[in-house]
Amino acid sequence: MYQSEFCDVNYNEELNIVFVKWKKFCRQDDYRKPLLFAIDIMRQHDGCHYVADTRTGFENEDADTQWVFDVFLQETAKTSCKFIFFIINEDNQLKEELEGQATELGNFFDVRYCFGLDEVKTILDLLYENLEVHAT
Repeated sequence: MYQSEFCDVNYNEELNIVFVKWKKFCRQDDYRKPLLFAIDIMRQHDGCHYVADTRTGFENEDADTQWVFDVFLQETAKTSCKFIFFIINEDNQLKEELEGQATELGNFFDVRYCFGLDEVKTILDLLYENLEVHAT
C-alpha cells in the first residue's frame, strides 16, 4: 500500500484492481509516485485494472498530464490492464481534465466513468460474465 497526504494506492483483491484515491491537489513527484506504485501493482497481478477516485483532489497541470501520456500510459500498456475507471462526482466538475486524459488513454484501454466503487464492481461483473458466455 502507498499512502501520502495526497493519495492512497492499494490493491483490491476481490475486484483485481489497483485503487488510487486522490485526496488533494498535488503535482510532480507527489502526483507521479502513486501512479508508479499503481503500475507496479498492475505488473504483479494478471488482469489487474486501474481505478482512480477523482472526487477530491484531482486536478492536472500540463507537465503532469504530459507525464501521464509519456510514462504512465506507456508503462500501463505493458501490463495486462484493459480497463481504466474514473470515479467522479455526479456534477463532474473535473470533466475537462479527465476528458483530456481519457481521449489518449482510450487508444489503449476501455475508459469508464462511474459514481462509486459499487458501480465499478457491477461493470466488471457484467464484463466478466459476458466474457464467460462468449468463451463457452
